[in-house]
Amino acid sequence: MSPHDVFSELVGQDEPVVTLRRAATAAARIVAGEPDSGGMTHAWIFTGPPGARRTVAARAFAAALQCERDGTGCGECHGCHTALGGTHADVQVVTTEGLTIKTEETRAVVLRAASAPTGGRWQVVIIEAADRLHERASNALLKAIEEPSPRTVFLLCTPSVHPDDILVTIRSRCRLVSLRQPPAAAVADVLVHRHDIAPDQAAWAAAASQGDVDRARQLAADTEARERRDDVLSVPRKLTSIGACFDAAARLEAASKQEAAIAVAELDVAERAALERALGAGGTGRGATTAMRGAAGQLKELERNQKLRATRAQRDALDRALQDLIGFYRDVLVTSMRAPVPVVHGDLAAVSAAAAGKWTPESTLRRLEAVLTCRDAIDRNVKPQVALEAMMVSLWQG
Repeated sequence: MSPHDVFSELVGQDEPVVTLRRAATAAARIVAGEPDSGGMTHAWIFTGPPGARRTVAARAFAAALQCERDGTGCGECHGCHTALGGTHADVQVVTTEGLTIKTEETRAVVLRAASAPTGGRWQVVIIEAADRLHERASNALLKAIEEPSPRTVFLLCTPSVHPDDILVTIRSRCRLVSLRQPPAAAVADVLVHRHDIAPDQAAWAAAASQGDVDRARQLAADTEARERRDDVLSVPRKLTSIGACFDAAARLEAASKQEAAIAVAELDVAERAALERALGAGGTGRGATTAMRGAAGQLKELERNQKLRATRAQRDALDRALQDLIGFYRDVLVTSMRAPVPVVHGDLAAVSAAAAGKWTPESTLRRLEAVLTCRDAIDRNVKPQVALEAMMVSLWQG
């Protein structure tokens, strides 16, 4: 695969890439006025576990659809460059830093998607977190998918096709692309050859990230990310009493809030400054004063959106921590069952082996289930503190 190829970032996804290449080639033939060979359809769903890079796959496919070299996804033409760079006029990306995708935003995108592509190829709509669509937003999208414009393509990214993630009626009208967790060896190879990371460090980070390329790169290069991981993985050893459980929950929640605050701080400041400038802050005279006085509503809306983004960032930070814990309890189970597979956290092999000697496989499974339940509860808007406290008590009790 050429380093410029639009699909080059899809690590360990050979079968899905073949499917998407075939569809892009068929799409190019449709644009050329040739008969539809059946390889292309108007709506797609990209699913897969964390680290499978669903959004990367959708953006790569969008670029291939806009490729000016017969849909090859060359990565070099104007269509590929602008689609991947987020500046292509016919590629809309719906994303959210909040908890849900708003109905109004979805309707606006659907309305625009009904128009003919300005570049003569395809009007592409990517919904990066389709599982966050509000119910009314899902219904608006369903109508557009049921009655698509001839050159409009919808690409939906969601963890699964479970009804909790996507409407059954939407799923039934889409072609499914199932992405898998990339093998650790493939992730390590990317870190070594594209990011100049030492092979030993790359192999450790690839395993610890459980196949997530972005997470692996962060662990390999960021000392603070490694320290946060170490703190999370020390939790099982600290659960010695009911008080220790509540303390561990409080520390994990506080750490996730701090990580989220750091992640959004710079953007928050920049957004507020830009809005205040647009509203005339710093100006003089009666007109500027009146404009700023009337801007309270817009500033309040910005603050509300920034609060939602911070909440989403905290949940993402917690999810990373819970993924690390899932890996640990999986290692304990693998060790106790003597399964012929490598552990995730190789640097903690002695710790997981010691736990395997003390816990029964059944109690390890209960602990693993407790982490998964916590993850699901937070996703369903249970307060993180409550979900974490319940999880810690379950981990202590086994």
